[in-house]
Amino acid sequence: MWQGTPEEMRHALSAPFSNGDIEWRVSATTTDKTRGLAVPYVTNRAIQNRLDDTLGLDGWHNTFQPWKDGKAQLCGISIYFIQQKQWLTKWDGADDSDFESVKGGLSDSMKRAAVEWGIGRYLYGMTQLWVKIEQRGKGFFIVDEERPRLDQAHEAWIQSIQKKRGSQQPQPQGNAQGQRQ
Repeated sequence: MWQGTPEEMRHALSAPFSNGDIEWRVSATTTDKTRGLAVPYVTNRAIQNRLDDTLGLDGWHNTFQPWKDGKAQLCGISIYFIQQKQWLTKWDGADDSDFESVKGGLSDSMKRAAVEWGIGRYLYGMTQLWVKIEQRGKGFFIVDEERPRLDQAHEAWIQSIQKKRGSQQPQPQGNAQGQRQ
């Protein structure tokens, strides 16, 4: 369980992620469907690892509830605050997805609940990039050759954030280094 201050916890949870923990989706396309707007997000597995590594296996848990007549999911991520001897929960939700509907809705709702704790929130201010895309089935996907450019943009965004904050540690973390028992 976390033994540091709430501010130290916030800092550990909100640390930037490594490029390997970031995935990209297409949020909009050009009229000819050859380019798309790339939007970054943290994988659900990376969020779980961040929570485990920062808070310990016993320092957090999540709860899911169906929402919108079962067409969406709510996720609550609870963290134990040892000083107050209580759990604090933050909630958010997401509609079921087009791909593996309920599983996708559960995963998306957890990603959104994690942002409530600051996990991956830094990505919301990142400039979105237009990239080459291809259609696969009903969806549009970013072509593999764009990944190096997206990774560079992510790294540049981390550096700009940390420069603004005056931090001397611009290293993204695949997992947070917390103080736990």
